Formats: sequence, structure tokens, C-alpha cells
Amino acid sequence: MLTKEQFQKKIDAGVRLLDGATGSNLRKLGMPKGCCTEEWVLQNPEILVKLQRSYAEAGSQIIYAPTFQAQPIALKAVGLDRQTEAINAHLVALSRSAAPGCLVAGDLTTLATFCDSWDEGNFDLLVDNYRRQIRGLMDGGADLLVGETLLYPQEAEAILCAAELEGAGAAMYSFTMQSDGSLFSGRDAGPVLQELEQAGAAAVGFNCVAMDMMTPYLVSKLRRFVKGPLICKPNAGNPIINAQGEAEYPMREAEFSELMGNCAANGATLLGGCCGTNPEFIRILRETLK
Repeated sequence: MLTKEQFQKKIDAGVRLLDGATGSNLRKLGMPKGCCTEEWVLQNPEILVKLQRSYAEAGSQIIYAPTFQAQPIALKAVGLDRQTEAINAHLVALSRSAAPGCLVAGDLTTLATFCDSWDEGNFDLLVDNYRRQIRGLMDGGADLLVGETLLYPQEAEAILCAAELEGAGAAMYSFTMQSDGSLFSGRDAGPVLQELEQAGAAAVGFNCVAMDMMTPYLVSKLRRFVKGPLICKPNAGNPIINAQGEAEYPMREAEFSELMGNCAANGATLLGGCCGTNPEFIRILRETLK
């Protein structure tokens, strides 16, 4: 696993583009609604490989492994908690095979669906879950860690603690937040990101935020607090629920890329997409940034 310094040197050498959405694309490619994504990917590896290879060909330089909800507390729902480490290692290796020229980030996320992750009384529970996941991600050869779609500062603190206990290297952190720069916990995001950066985060920022005209201003606001790499990985607009109960994202590639160019101009340095985006979004974003 890369150290923070090694990772940031690679960024200085030109690593700038993240990937786009995984889950929303897998749904379009046949993954049933409500299933365990990690289990489905293990059963259908060729679909994930094809998607991630498309991201690499489009220009992504950092690919997120499909380990979003591969913590023991989540895998227990499908009887796979005892295989936590092996599952994480296998999914990282699968991503490596799909995009051998890219950095592979082991993906961790909020545990709010499974426990009160904001409650200080559950801090040890969070750390224990993240430690087992990180152990597997490291066994699989992840280049770095990314905690994404985080809701509460305590979740990031737990990942940071777990990473230190496991001897992990570079780690990025991104929160879902509101367009005014506040977290859903109510705290202002800027000081939280600043604290994480000071504690050793290799990069900080946001993801799963609806892209609109305010997003470049959100980047500008966060940049006042963040000195290092700033992550900008928004959704393709606000979702619209169709007659089948599926979320559809209205923003098209050209509009998305134009706004992302403005985000880059305002200080975002690690750019990608979240829900509703696909490899074509990354390809056009790459052309826009040229």
C-alpha cells in the first residue's frame, strides 16, 4: 500500500481522474434491486471487470474496488461475515485485473444502515468492523483506502483509527453533504475536512452530492479549509424516480463536464462521478480538462 507521501507524489505526476458510479451501472447491467452488491459481483465478476475496464479506457486513473459495504456487520445479513477479509481481498484483486494500469482504492462507507454510527458508544464497533475490512483490502493489494459517502465525522475518525491500527498507508475521505457545505450531522464540512487533513488524510472532499450550479461554489468554500488534494465526485444531478421506482439522473455528459471544469478551476484536484455517471462521463470530462 502506498504511503501518503507516495500517493501525493503520484497525484503531482498527473493522477487526477477518479472513476464514476458502480452501483447504478451494475443495476442497469442486471444486478437485482436490494441484493448484496459484493455477493453479486463475486457471482458475476465479468460484468464488474468490463465496467471497470471501460473506466480505465475512458481515462480514470484511480478505480474504486466494489467493497463499498463489505464490512462484517453488513455481510452478516447474507451469512458472509466470516469471509470478510477474503471477500475484500478478492474484490480488490478483481479490480486490479480489470484496470492494471490504475491505482486501486479499497472502498469503505458509512455503517449508519446497520448501527447508530453517530453514537460515541458505538465507536469501538465501527473500528472493529473497519479493521477487518481494511485487513482484507491490504491482503488484496489495495494501493490506498477511501472512506466515501460518509455521514458523520465519527465514521471518518473510526476509519482513521482502524487504518492506523492495521498499519495502512494512504487514505482519502469524502462525505455526502448539502450544497451549502454542511454535513447531514449538522456540522460545517470545512472544519471537519481540515481536521482530517491535519490528522493525516491523503485527500478529502465530497461525493454523492447532486451536481448543480452551486457545486463549484461548494468546492471554493471547502478549498478555504483544505490545503491538499480536494475530492469532487458528484451525482449527475438530482435523481427522479420513474414509474418502476428506479432513480434516473437527468444531467448529461456535456453539462456535467462543464460544471466539473468549473470545480477544477475553483480548486478540486481529484475529479470523478457518483450516482448516474458512467464511463462516457469520464471520457468527456477528460477531454474537457485538456
